[in-house]
Amino acid sequence: DLHGQLDDLFLIFYKNGLPSPSKSYVFNGDFVDRGKQSLEILIVLFTFLLIYPKEVHLNRGNHEDHMVNLRYGFAKEVMQKYKAHGKKILKMIQNVFCWLPLATLIDQKVLIIHGGISDTTDLDMLEKIQRNKPQPAQAPSMANRLEFSRWVRQTVQEQIERCRRLVDISESESEELTYSSMVSLTDLDGPCRAHQEEWKQILDILWSDPMPQEGCRVNTVRGGGCYFGPDVTRKILEKYNLQFLIRSHECKHEGYEFCHNRKVLTIFSASNYYEIGSNRGAYVKLGPDLVPHIVQYQANKTAHTLTMTQRISRVEESAFRALREKLFAHTSALISAFKAYDKDDTGRITLSNWATAVESVLHLGLPWRMLRPQLVRSTADGMLEYKSWLDDLAMEQRSPEHIQSSLLEVIYRNRSNLETIFRIIDRDHSGLISFEEFHQTWKLFSSHMNIDLTDDGINDLVRSIDFNKDGNIDFNEFLEAFRLVKQSQ
Repeated sequence: DLHGQLDDLFLIFYKNGLPSPSKSYVFNGDFVDRGKQSLEILIVLFTFLLIYPKEVHLNRGNHEDHMVNLRYGFAKEVMQKYKAHGKKILKMIQNVFCWLPLATLIDQKVLIIHGGISDTTDLDMLEKIQRNKPQPAQAPSMANRLEFSRWVRQTVQEQIERCRRLVDISESESEELTYSSMVSLTDLDGPCRAHQEEWKQILDILWSDPMPQEGCRVNTVRGGGCYFGPDVTRKILEKYNLQFLIRSHECKHEGYEFCHNRKVLTIFSASNYYEIGSNRGAYVKLGPDLVPHIVQYQANKTAHTLTMTQRISRVEESAFRALREKLFAHTSALISAFKAYDKDDTGRITLSNWATAVESVLHLGLPWRMLRPQLVRSTADGMLEYKSWLDDLAMEQRSPEHIQSSLLEVIYRNRSNLETIFRIIDRDHSGLISFEEFHQTWKLFSSHMNIDLTDDGINDLVRSIDFNKDGNIDFNEFLEAFRLVKQSQ
C-alpha cells in the first residue's frame, strides 16, 4: 500500500533503483486515497507501466474502486487538481482501475494478492473473469466488475440512505465500509445472485485478512471478504503448488509481518501512515531463489518539507547513481574504448567521442550527450581527461583507501551474488545481519572449509565489519568487508 504517499514511492526508488529490464516491480494495490498525492503516484506508476510493460506489474487493491474513492479522498483530490475536466479524468481512471489484474504469480510459486483468500478461492476462475467488457444492454448477464457495479448502483440507489442509517460510517471510524457491504444489506436477487460467485471471488481477493485461528469466517469489520486461517492458506498452497503468499491491505508497525508459519507475508509500504513515527514502511525483494528479503524504511520529517522539484531530483539522483555504478563496473572496457579515440595516448578525448565510446561499451541506448552534464564535469576546451574522470568515478564507489580498481570492478559486477550470500546469512530476512546470525553461519562455513576459527576470532571479525557500531551488519558494510579483506591480502 502506498496510499497517496509520494515520498515513500520516491524513497523506494532511491534505495532500490528505478524499474528497468533488469529490475522488475510489483505494486500490490491501494495506490490512492488517504494521502495527498495519489494522482502523482498513478502518473508515475502508469508511465513506468507503459515504458516497461513486462517488468512493471500493478495489482488492484480494494481502494481502486469508485465508491471507496468517494469516501477516502481520491475523488476529491482529482476534482480539486483538475477543476475543468475532473469528472472526465476521474471516470477514465476508474475505467483503468477495472482493468488492473487481481493477482500476480511469480515463477508459478509465489502468489501476490492485495487482501487475501478464502476457502472458495479459485485462481482459475479469477483468471477467466472478464474485468472490463462493456455490455450496457445486457445487465443481467454482465460478468465484469465495472458494468456489474454500475448496474448495482442503479438498482440500489434508492436504498443507499437506508443503508447509511443502518451502518455507522462516521469519519472517526477506523475501519472501512465498502459499497459491497451496503449492497449486502439490501435484498437483491436476480441479476445480482447470477454473478454472486464471481463477485465473491473478487471481494475475497481484495478485502480478506489472515487470522491465527483455523477456518474461514465472514469479515464483518470490513464488510467484505473473510478472515482466513492457516489451514485455508495450506490448502491453497497445496492445491496450486505454491510456496507462499504475499499480500498487503493492513498497516504493520514494522512495515511487514509473517504469519501462518511464514507462509503469508504482509507488506505495507506507506510509512508514518497514521502520524509521523507511527510505523515503518517496507518492501520485499525476491531473487531467483524466491527467498524474501525485507527492506524497511521511514520517510523522515525533512522529506515532507521538500518541494516537488526537490523530490523528483532525488529520484533522478538515484538513477544517475545506478548509472555511475554501471559505468564503474565496466572501467576496463571503457579505457580500451577511450584509447581507440586517443591514438597519441594523451589521456584526453572529445566529449562527443566520450558519448560514442560509452554507448559502444554499455549498449543501453541512452542519450549520452544529453546526460553528459550529470556524469562529466564541463570543460572549457570540450575535451575530457578520461583517466581522472574514471578515478573520480571510482572514488564514489569505494572508501578513500587506494584499492586495486580492477578488484573493485569485479566486486561490483558480482554485486548480485554478494547480495544473495547476504540474504542467506540474514536468516530472519530483516535486511540486517545480527551478530548471532553471522556467528552461526561462520561456524558452519569454517567447519565446511576446515578453517580453525575460534569464537573470539569470529566475534572480532563481526565487530570489525560493523563499521557504524550499531550491533548489526547492513549490506553496504558487508560489501566494504569484502574490499578490506582483499586489500589486506
